[in-house]
Amino acid sequence: RPRRRWRAWLWKLPLALVVFSVAQVLVLRFVDPPFSMFMAARQLDAVLEGDFRFRIAQDWRDLDRMSPNLPLALVAAEDQNFARHNGFDFTAIEKAQKHNEKMVARAEKRGKPVRRLRGASTISQQTAKNLFLWQGSGPTRWLRKGLEVWYTALIEALWPKTRILEVYANIAEFGDGIYGGQAAARSFFRKDAAKLTATEAARLAAVLPSPKRYSASRPGPYVQRRTRAIERQMRAIGGTSYLRTLD
Repeated sequence: RPRRRWRAWLWKLPLALVVFSVAQVLVLRFVDPPFSMFMAARQLDAVLEGDFRFRIAQDWRDLDRMSPNLPLALVAAEDQNFARHNGFDFTAIEKAQKHNEKMVARAEKRGKPVRRLRGASTISQQTAKNLFLWQGSGPTRWLRKGLEVWYTALIEALWPKTRILEVYANIAEFGDGIYGGQAAARSFFRKDAAKLTATEAARLAAVLPSPKRYSASRPGPYVQRRTRAIERQMRAIGGTSYLRTLD
């Protein structure tokens, strides 16, 4: 009997996880998440390091209470095919693989470490990872990647594109412990997210995905160059009117 019970739970557990994840994503289509798993992990790290004064900075703003420059800059910087793909940009993945192979070969020839490898994660994938999962390393990283595919498919199926972009703009990390456009605007520019200019929004997007390495308030040469490139791309994809093309 114990064996039978164990076997019964063995097939019920995956089903329960599927039902839970679907319900989780469906609820968060309408309810603004109070925190993300990345935020919780960062707060836990601070506690384990003995920094009990550390607090996450995050203040939710709906998309219509945020300058359209910020979501536009995020798309221009990270996922220019956001409106067209279904969560995974296979063209970008192929291009990134070819670029990274060249960078690795060049680094090996020079005997130097590889500097900047190109990623191909979409905004949908990053939203799934930041909101529900963890960074991980080794085996846990591969487990996270598998779950990331599942959650990405769920949010693409159950959320409109505007909701995905809204959640991402509120949970992306723009500085150490600074999450979301409102907290970033207040921390770096001393203004509300509704008043961000195109240049300021592009500078915030320019520090992604390495907000601890680069600073939006003290931009170095790389961030300045990337900011200008993002501004050009913002104009190229149609400016703020692009956001009206999203469902």
